[in-house]
Amino acid sequence: MATTGTALGAPAERREGRLKVTGGARYAAEHSLPGRAHAWPVPAAVVRGRVTAVDTSAAKSTPGVLAVLTHENAPRLAEPEDPTLAVLQNPDVPHRGWFVALVVAESLEAARAAAAAVRVEYAAQDHDVTLTADHAQAYEPETVNGGYPARREHGHPESAFGSAAVRVDVAYRVPPLHNHPMEPHTSTAHWGRDHLTVYTSSQGGTAVRGTLAEMFGLPEERITVVAEHVGGGFGSKGTPRPDVVLAVMASRETGRPVTVALPRRLLPAVVGHRAPTLHRIRLGADPEGRLISLSHEVTTHTSRVKEFVEQAAVPARIMYAAPHSLTTHQVVALDVPTPSWMRAPGEAPGMYALESAMDELAGALGMDPVELRVRNEPEREPDTGKPFSSRHLVDCLREGARRFDWSRRDPRPRSRAEGSLLVGTGVAAATYPVLVWPSTAQARALPDGTFVVRLNATDIGTGARTVLAQIAADALGVPLDRVRTEVGDSDLPSAPLAGGSSGTASWGWAVHEACARLAARLADHAGPPPGKGLSARADTAGQADAESSYSRHAFGAHFAEVCVDTVTGEVRVRRLLGVFAAGRILNARTARSQFVGGMTMGLGMALTEGSTLDPVFGDFVESDLALYHVPAHADVRRIEAHWIDEADAHLNPMGSKGIGEIGIVGTAAAIGNAVHHAIGVRLRELPLTPDKVLSALAG
Repeated sequence: MATTGTALGAPAERREGRLKVTGGARYAAEHSLPGRAHAWPVPAAVVRGRVTAVDTSAAKSTPGVLAVLTHENAPRLAEPEDPTLAVLQNPDVPHRGWFVALVVAESLEAARAAAAAVRVEYAAQDHDVTLTADHAQAYEPETVNGGYPARREHGHPESAFGSAAVRVDVAYRVPPLHNHPMEPHTSTAHWGRDHLTVYTSSQGGTAVRGTLAEMFGLPEERITVVAEHVGGGFGSKGTPRPDVVLAVMASRETGRPVTVALPRRLLPAVVGHRAPTLHRIRLGADPEGRLISLSHEVTTHTSRVKEFVEQAAVPARIMYAAPHSLTTHQVVALDVPTPSWMRAPGEAPGMYALESAMDELAGALGMDPVELRVRNEPEREPDTGKPFSSRHLVDCLREGARRFDWSRRDPRPRSRAEGSLLVGTGVAAATYPVLVWPSTAQARALPDGTFVVRLNATDIGTGARTVLAQIAADALGVPLDRVRTEVGDSDLPSAPLAGGSSGTASWGWAVHEACARLAARLADHAGPPPGKGLSARADTAGQADAESSYSRHAFGAHFAEVCVDTVTGEVRVRRLLGVFAAGRILNARTARSQFVGGMTMGLGMALTEGSTLDPVFGDFVESDLALYHVPAHADVRRIEAHWIDEADAHLNPMGSKGIGEIGIVGTAAAIGNAVHHAIGVRLRELPLTPDKVLSALAG
């Protein structure tokens, strides 16, 4: 590898890129161990009830079948902290798609055929999968995802809203959304003589090892979890999923290595989803556009298995100055699969609603939507009163407006036509919190003058290997090509998961500390390192998780230009522009890729992605990529990501903020606002599909 310089920010190429494009990178299903078998799960065919009988005779007689596991004969496991992992432990069916059997066979084809031959009888019960804003079973939880309080109130928002000169009272709906990573959830498990090895597609092998140790009664040192290459996750692989438990269970039962690769159509039911969110936003302002009152009330669903509440009202607590505010969450436990993390949980749907409402307020005031946001810039975080460690939202808005040529925009809706096309532009702000967790890392100087950095980080396609090497090279003061990284193995020093845009900030802190200590040891050591080299280790517990006296967030601004076909109702995004303030950018190449990837996912959220729960059958209708439409290359035309140089001394030694998720935050709102500008009608339910657009035009 050529030297690309040690300075952080250099656009170093991904170290694993060649392996991936040439097929050399091995994923969880590609570990062909001797004697490997394959397993295929059987999903429940009722929405709610109990299994009363299972006939496995036909499945067992299928050639090549090794075992059929059900709740009647599967190994008993310790109760996990996450109840979604308690598979094949009892006859209860909490939602359609819950696994009720597992077939293990010599080949994938034999396992699939035998799984179709398993006959299951149920005692079905009445069910409810429909979320409504006034659902009788709605309740206010104590906390929401991330540990945030479900309710926060300042001042007198109701009376302040009632007395405001200009008011907006609007409702928005974001449907269920699905992660659908390129590599489905897969695990290959192998029990050795006294050791369990698992190859799994996970965002955090350390957590997987801890969970398996708990459930199977093993010391952690007898388990190795390998996640060397992971084909995406977007949050759905942040914690262990049923595939890894089933693979370990099947391997122990058969004495063979076993691979469980979940079919894509089963993913929506068992690996989490972005829960639907119903939003009511009330904004009250004075005639000059200064917010007096801000209320964001969210209703969402969770399962009866485990409470997970999307924190969609939380972003409103930090975005704009308003002396009177209310942010609340209501949740309904339904007979649905358990929702979980999906890229920017809370922020993505919450900022869609808030930034759409801000656009509506700008229209009611007759004010430019960029200037409205600038006018309501807070000096401190509105919710806690903490000072911001850095906040350059206004700079992002100003720079984005300059690059987008916003000043030439005619603010009148439906003011620009090109034949049957109506053209519009929109803007929205973005935010995402800075999250950092404790991590450990080891750095070693080898006798040949090279260095190796070791920690159980997970590279899920973000370029973590490369950026961590850059951090190490910078701290050591050596060329980048003299540093290599070892990641993705639980036998390495422990590290937190890749999630919440916290990976590089958390791992990089430990890498920086380990390398700084190693550099100091080398400075005190005369001559080359001894035969086994010199090493140093760092553990950031007590530092990375220390409470900060600052409000730490990344910010950004999105601008969108769309054209709407008045004949077909199709919306095409001609241009997306994002400008971000995310601390120090550690690798310009991988950072731009992350920003653009998030913006592309936000485009899908705005225009194509959406899921529905069938009220009778209780499952997601759009269960695969034939019906759940993600953006293709042809959908992403001109997309640009830029950033503002931001120095923030209150984050970590690198001065970096997370960048994996802020790209999706606000994109859908910018596109929705542009559609309103184009057609003059406000659409408040995603995605903005042609049928909705045509209905709006007709109305």
